[in-house]
Amino acid sequence: MAYTLPTKAWPRLVYDKSVLVAFVMAFHQVEWPGDPAEVTRSGLWRLNVDAQHQHQGYGRFAVFAVCADLRERGERKCFVTYDAGEDGPENFYLKLGFRPTGEFSGHEVVASFDL
Repeated sequence: MAYTLPTKAWPRLVYDKSVLVAFVMAFHQVEWPGDPAEVTRSGLWRLNVDAQHQHQGYGRFAVFAVCADLRERGERKCFVTYDAGEDGPENFYLKLGFRPTGEFSGHEVVASFDL
């Protein structure tokens, strides 16, 4: 779906010198599942950090780069969804300052970060 919305979603690769370490997909003003059609949100669609490069700050860098981009686009919040649980990214997002909104998108927790 993201590539059918080129003005709404954009992929980015994160390199350390010539080594690809992460992929991030962001979205801007996309209708949120379950919200009325006139309500849109912006945030992180996907974040993947190569297993051998995790816990080195690349994920944090990617998230805050997306946040800076959204702030420049006039957004006040960055949204993300994730699977809760000990094997999921919940603690990562909580440490960065994301807070659950109390909503769910399917089975995933919806969290937001004030820009």
